[in-house]
Amino acid sequence: MLKIQNQNDQVNINIQKTNSNAVILAAGQGIRMIPINNSVPKALLDVNGEILIERIIEQLIESNINDITIVVGFMEDQFHYLIDKYGVKLVSNAEYKEKNNLHSLNLVRNLINNTYIISGNVYFYENPFTCSETKSWYMFENRLSKHSNMICNNKNEVIKTNRHGLKTVGVAYINSQDAVLLKKQLELLDNNEHYSDDWEEALFVNNKMIIEGKIVDTSCVDEINTYEELRNIDDHSSHLNNDTLSLIADVFNEEVKNITHIKSLKKGMTNRSFLFEINKEKYIMRIPGEGTSQLINRTEEYEVYQKIKNLNISDEVIYMNPENGYKITKYLKDTRVCDQDNDKDLIKCMNLLKKFHNQNLKVKHQFDVFEKIEFYENLRGPESLYKDYSKTKEKIITLKKLIDQFPKEWKLFHIDANCDNFLFYKDNGKEKLKLIDWEYAAMQDPHLDIAMFCIYSMYDRKQVDHLIDIYFNHECDKQIRIKIYCYIATCGLLWSNWCEYKHTLGVEFGEYALAQYAFAKDYYDIVVEEMGELQ
Repeated sequence: MLKIQNQNDQVNINIQKTNSNAVILAAGQGIRMIPINNSVPKALLDVNGEILIERIIEQLIESNINDITIVVGFMEDQFHYLIDKYGVKLVSNAEYKEKNNLHSLNLVRNLINNTYIISGNVYFYENPFTCSETKSWYMFENRLSKHSNMICNNKNEVIKTNRHGLKTVGVAYINSQDAVLLKKQLELLDNNEHYSDDWEEALFVNNKMIIEGKIVDTSCVDEINTYEELRNIDDHSSHLNNDTLSLIADVFNEEVKNITHIKSLKKGMTNRSFLFEINKEKYIMRIPGEGTSQLINRTEEYEVYQKIKNLNISDEVIYMNPENGYKITKYLKDTRVCDQDNDKDLIKCMNLLKKFHNQNLKVKHQFDVFEKIEFYENLRGPESLYKDYSKTKEKIITLKKLIDQFPKEWKLFHIDANCDNFLFYKDNGKEKLKLIDWEYAAMQDPHLDIAMFCIYSMYDRKQVDHLIDIYFNHECDKQIRIKIYCYIATCGLLWSNWCEYKHTLGVEFGEYALAQYAFAKDYYDIVVEEMGELQ
C-alpha cells in the first residue's frame, strides 16, 4: 500500500507539472540602465557568462515548467531567437513606452493559472522554482528598501506601511484560486487611464495582499536595474564595455572602471541624460533622444556654445560632439529650477535673459517660426490629431504679416528659455543662476523668448502680462505686447506640431501638448481682440 501511495503522489506531482506555467515580464525600456539601454534590453544582459533571461528560462525548464510566455516591447526583435531555442511564446506590448508592467501582465492575464510571474531582470544564484507549489506567494528580500512600502507581519500577511518596506523581488506564484481575483484586478486597473502603479498593486485589497509573502535571503537573488548593479554582480560583463562610457573615459583619459556613481536623470523632452562621477567630480552626459536628428542641427548648436562660452551664463561644457550631439557638462551642486510662480525667481531669470539679449550676438543660422511650423508638420505626417487644424493654421499664418510690421531686433536668442532651463545653484554658499540647453538657439527676435517661457509654463493671460511687465520693468508699449501675443499663438502651433511628431515616435506629452494647441487658438483671438479684424 505504501508503494502505491508513493506512486499516486508522483502522479499528482506530474499533474502539477503539466498545469504550471510561467510569464516573464520583459517589455520595459529600463531607463535606469542608461547608457546600456541604448543597445540592449535588461533581460538580455550578459551576466556571469549567461544571458539573464536565458538563465531564468533554463531554471524554469529544469523544474519541468516548459510553458513559458514572455511579454516583450522595447527592442522586441532581439527576443525572437528564444522561440526557436527554447520553444517560448512572445506577446508584444505595443504600449511599453506609455504603460508599465501592469499593462504587460494584463495582456496575458488569461494565462494566469498556477503561474510564476517573473521580472525579466532578476538573477537567482540558485534555482527558486519548483513543480510542487500549492500556495500563492510574492517574494521579498530580507532587507529594507526606501523604494518599498510593503512588510510581512508574523502571519506572513503582506501589508503596507508608511516606513521603508521589504525589498521587492518582482517574482510571485499565483495558484488557480487566487488567479481569479488577480485577473479581475488587472483588468480593472489597466482600464483606468490614470493608474500607473506596478502590477503588484493588483494583489492588494484594502491595503493587504490577497496572497502571502515569501522572504528570501538577500544573498539568493539580485535585481539588475542600473549599470552599477550590473557591475557589482559581474564586473566582467560584456555589456559594461559601452561605447558611451568608452567616450567618457577617452575625454578624461581614464579607464572605464573609474567612472562611478552612474545615475539616470529625468528624461527630458528632447534628450536623455545621466550623472556620473570621475576623479571625485560629478558630470552630466547628454544623449540625444528619439528623432532628435530630425529636429536639431548639432553643428549649429556647437556654434552657439562657442559664442556664449565666455559669458558665464550657461553650464560649463567639457565635451561636445557637433556631429551626434553627445555632450558632457560640469555638474552644478544643490540645484533647483525656476519657480514659475515666484516673482523673485522670475525677476532674476528675466534679468539674466535680458543680459544675454543685450550681448547682441550673431550666428549664421536663424529660426523662422513659420518655416518650422511647416517643417514639423511634414515630419508628423499629413493628418493632425486636431480636426480643426487646417482652420487654425490658416488663422496663424495671417499673423506673419502683422508680426513683420512690428518693430523688432535680430540677434541670437535662446528659443527654449523655459522655467526648467533656468537653473539656480549654490556656489560657496551663494545662490547663482545659469541658463542651460541651447540646442534650439538661433537668430530671431529676442522677444520670442518671452513667449516661449509663457507657453511652457502654461500661463493664463494675467500671468503672461505679468511676465512681460517684469521683463520690461512695466514699460512695455502696446505694439510689443501684441507682438508677444502673436509669438505665443504661432509658437503654440509650432510646439503642437512638434508634440504631434513626437507622438508618431511613441513619445507623449499629454496636457502639455493640448495646451500648446490651445495657445495657438486662444492667442489668435486675443490678437484679433486687441487689433480689430485682421486683413
